Amino acid sequence: MWMSLWSEGFMQRALLATVLSGVACSLIGVLIVTMRLSFIGVCISHAAFAGALVGLHMGISPLISSIATSLLAAGVLGPLADKGNLSPDTAIGVVFSASIALAFLLLALLPGPKSEALGWLWGNVLTVSRENLWLLGITAGVLTLLTLLFFKELQAVVFHRELAAASGLPATAVFYSVLMCSGVAITASLSAIGGLLVFSMVINPAATAYQFTYRLSRLFLLSVLFAVLAGWTGLALSALLNLPSGAMIVLVSTAMLLVAVSLSPKRRFGGGGTR
Repeated sequence: MWMSLWSEGFMQRALLATVLSGVACSLIGVLIVTMRLSFIGVCISHAAFAGALVGLHMGISPLISSIATSLLAAGVLGPLADKGNLSPDTAIGVVFSASIALAFLLLALLPGPKSEALGWLWGNVLTVSRENLWLLGITAGVLTLLTLLFFKELQAVVFHRELAAASGLPATAVFYSVLMCSGVAITASLSAIGGLLVFSMVINPAATAYQFTYRLSRLFLLSVLFAVLAGWTGLALSALLNLPSGAMIVLVSTAMLLVAVSLSPKRRFGGGGTR
């Protein structure tokens, strides 16, 4: 019975969704973790949730409105930090508080049952649609291509943004692009993992990979590996134990991070940095 479950179409779509979401979230996660912008995940996920609620109110696709809102939030973060002379964390806190306030307001004003709205908050990889799979596939593919094409620029900005700018690299444009790509990756994964949990899937695999290497190229590869492994393991456990898939995926990724921290060679050898 349990083995036959994997031949079902919805389970195969879920397996593919965990791979694509894992690739998209983990690639962005490496940049977020190494640039010390971890809070951006929860900020943009709540902005995307607010956008989905806007779509429900206006009678348009929640997916389209959530992408638009997350891109707007990401587009505000960079200029707010730079022109307002604020730290990125402060700018993220401002946008996050506004996003969550808007989300709660729209949720309260939404007439009738709120099950569809709450579905965007909790997510369900077992009910992922073909439309969302296409979005995840395009997002994962584009992010992989951009990472390969602009690896040197990303490496320079991750190491030191001001020094990269002084060397003639478009450091600000790269930084803003990372924010925008974060918005797309997080929103694409929203219906599969949910607004409350997608933050963990952005951070945990990258943080796990960071326990074993400082080299940026290896961080990308290990982060993708850990994300996909956590996704498939969590999905299998959810099917076996009849538990929520998104929660199990996040718990598995958290357990992997804790094991990685305990086994990390960085506990024995200090120093180093991303290169």
